[in-house]
Amino acid sequence: MTAAPVSHLPPFEHVVAEHGVDVWRFAASQVGRERADDVFQETMLAALSAYPSLRDPDAVRSWLFRIAARKAVDLFRGAARAPVSVADPDPGAEPEPERHDDELWAHARSLPDKQRQALGLRFVLDLPYADIAAAMHTSPEAARRNVFEGLKVLRSRYGQTVGKAADVDAHLTPESAPPSSRAHARLQEGS
Repeated sequence: MTAAPVSHLPPFEHVVAEHGVDVWRFAASQVGRERADDVFQETMLAALSAYPSLRDPDAVRSWLFRIAARKAVDLFRGAARAPVSVADPDPGAEPEPERHDDELWAHARSLPDKQRQALGLRFVLDLPYADIAAAMHTSPEAARRNVFEGLKVLRSRYGQTVGKAADVDAHLTPESAPPSSRAHARLQEGS
């Protein structure tokens, strides 16, 4: 009988407590607040099942972001195949008031996957290019280029909408990222 390998990984609960808020914020930057909880849950479920086979405990943060990025892409692919509802909306339901930055983040979510992910990691989580590269399995130069190309597209799109391309840089900050949901608030409270 062979002994089970000794794991030097911290309990998964500690990983969620340490990185959960940032993973949720990244998910919100990729798919919007409305669907961030779903992507967050799918990310954590996938991470929990694969956690025992994680080779490098020091890379857990970038590993979680890679999983979240893939789950966001899966959500977009699934939405493209989903049937479109033709029912009339409830006339009594009022939409949530739109924040000024929601339009910019909507433009950011329409970017190609790599550019959207790089912008989310850079401006929502304020990660350096080396960490973005690790999370995206690419080089720091490619990460920098993805951020540059994403910003270039946003400047042209958002600048046409509001009249000032410089607004993109002013509004893409961690503080302007989509605000928390109930799940995000629970993570911040530690429950």
